[in-house]
Amino acid sequence: MPLLSQPTSGAARNDRLALYLLGGLALAIIPLGALFAQGTPQRPYTIAETGRSYGSLQQAVDAIGDASGTIRIASGRWRDCAVQTKGSVGYVAQVPGQAALDGGVCEGKAALVLRGRSARVEGLIFARLRVPEANGAGIRLEHGDLAVTQSWFMDSNQGILTAEDPGGSILIEKSTFTRLGTCEGAGGCAHSLYIGNYGALTVRRCRFEQGRGGHYVKSRAVRIEIVQSSFDDSRGKATNYMVDLPGGASGTIAENWFVQGADKENYSAFIAVAAEGKAHTSNGLIIAANDARLAPNVDRTTTFVADWSGDRLALGDNRLGLGLKRFERR
Repeated sequence: MPLLSQPTSGAARNDRLALYLLGGLALAIIPLGALFAQGTPQRPYTIAETGRSYGSLQQAVDAIGDASGTIRIASGRWRDCAVQTKGSVGYVAQVPGQAALDGGVCEGKAALVLRGRSARVEGLIFARLRVPEANGAGIRLEHGDLAVTQSWFMDSNQGILTAEDPGGSILIEKSTFTRLGTCEGAGGCAHSLYIGNYGALTVRRCRFEQGRGGHYVKSRAVRIEIVQSSFDDSRGKATNYMVDLPGGASGTIAENWFVQGADKENYSAFIAVAAEGKAHTSNGLIIAANDARLAPNVDRTTTFVADWSGDRLALGDNRLGLGLKRFERR
């Protein structure tokens, strides 16, 4: 059934979104230190298909090579990282929410640097990943498809950063992005989620919160789907847009919950379309069934959707709080 095929009351929509978020993001409310009470094994990385275990994540990735395989990561906090240059690899927590890649960075980029055919990440925590250039990430995707589910990105320069792969697709669902982003680096701002020129991006049932600079989602993908997610900026610091599509995009932004906080570097809009030029068409971009408002302590006027593209956006029914203008052409 199409996402927007049936009208939904505001109360029912909000109740349903709350259930999605509580069900999908329960690990986000567990203190990180409480997740690692048990002892840690000496060889924490096991390839599911062979049963062989390895002492480093890179050894396990290299053992899979150009094949397909799944690495099961034992519970614990691991200062480790890996570079995947080929194959299709799954990185899966043995117990969801109890395995963290914490502080280890490869190639000065990320805990996972991915440029193989594809990668799958399930149930992992990515924490305290910072580099001098201020763009350290949990995942640096340079090529291939990526699917991330039930993972938590926190206290790093940014959560996920990608290069360009116009033929690739990215799916991120039931994951949380906390205290990410900065505009202090010499190369420009880092963001909670920064997607380069990819073919398609889907963000579904995710939570973005307490940003520390930049945007929550910045995407140069040709087509996007951002649905059933929450953007809680009430405790953000020096943040910018909730969703930035700097070159435009087609697709859908729907059934999301947005709250803009007081501490903003740029509070002029919640969603920005083609603010850096028109790389892709935004004709038919659906922005509907969202709930957007200012935090209770904020008294200002701002715009829900700011558009520089001049294209025909499909701006539908959105529930907007006080101080929000529906749309502005810039």
